[in-house]
Amino acid sequence: PRVELAWAMKAHQHAQVYFNLISSVDPKFLNLTKVDDQIYEEFRKTFRDLKIDVLDPEELKSEPAKAKWRPFCLRFEGVVEDFNYGTLLRLDSRREYTEENTIFG
Repeated sequence: PRVELAWAMKAHQHAQVYFNLISSVDPKFLNLTKVDDQIYEEFRKTFRDLKIDVLDPEELKSEPAKAKWRPFCLRFEGVVEDFNYGTLLRLDSRREYTEENTIFG
């Protein structure tokens, strides 16, 4: 529980920074890592049918989903700093970060 709480606190800090970035810069001109294009390409290969505008928590946290997410994240070990940190995600991308619209993944 302490590790997950520490990750959640770090994720909250990252979410604030990244939300400020994506709110102030046109996202098509924004790169968060040097390998954003590679990450997205791999993401779409692995999760072809995953809707990203409105997320289903089961597609993120169920045991079958975790079995896909773990190997995906491990591909970026040594490539992306903090590659395996948790993150806060908005379930519905059109809405703000609120307790009801946010999931820790």
